[in-house]
Amino acid sequence: MQNNKPIALNGQPIAGGKFPLTCTPLVGRTADAILAELAVMLPKMPDMLEWRVDFFEEIGNTDAVIAMAAAIKNNSGSMPLLFTRRSIIEGGEKIALNEPEVIAMYTALCESKVIDLIDYEMANDIANIVRVRDAAKASGIRLVLSFHDFSSTPGLNTLVAKFLTADQLGADVAKVAVMPRDLSDVLTLLTATLEANKKLRIPLISMSMGPMGAITRMVGGVFGSSLSFAVGATASAPGQIPIEDLNTVFTILQKSMGKP
Repeated sequence: MQNNKPIALNGQPIAGGKFPLTCTPLVGRTADAILAELAVMLPKMPDMLEWRVDFFEEIGNTDAVIAMAAAIKNNSGSMPLLFTRRSIIEGGEKIALNEPEVIAMYTALCESKVIDLIDYEMANDIANIVRVRDAAKASGIRLVLSFHDFSSTPGLNTLVAKFLTADQLGADVAKVAVMPRDLSDVLTLLTATLEANKKLRIPLISMSMGPMGAITRMVGGVFGSSLSFAVGATASAPGQIPIEDLNTVFTILQKSMGKP
């Protein structure tokens, strides 16, 4: 695992510099469902949590969203929280908010400081990306700029360019997730991860989705991916692996490769 770039908060790497990190998603539609998911996840000791707010029935009520994020943080202690509204064009749930309203919610969440990281897609209008970036940086929130393709895997140069664009736009973490049609696509994603990691100034996250791409969630760290999303209670994307199984694989890989 060469040229590792750990994800950091307040100048310190998450989980003491563990590489790669495990992150489990919260996808409940109500506060009770989210807290029930959390109760299942926490004993499994993920390194991070992701709250997929696009699943939340009260997403239109920013006060309720902030209160829910605060409740997640209060129940999970120092575990970092990634806040994500995944847009419908990149595999998310349909929501009643328009993009200016999403930006307003993001700004309020950053100002509340009840989250640690926030995800926004690079497919959005550049002006909106700048607004989210500036809101995050003003409050000390780490920004993940992401790209998702749920139908195919773009070519190697395109994937590397996506990672580099996130860096150029001021992200703290670059994320790319794509869908393979064959094993060659899986290799393309891993190669892009390796090549981008040599060039980026920031950590990156990558994955090939679905059953065929599941191997990338297990070995992505070898190629430079700093985090893998795992199932704690319920999956948020195809191909996610139970966190217990993922941790077992990471232990075997690290031992076999002579890593501490």
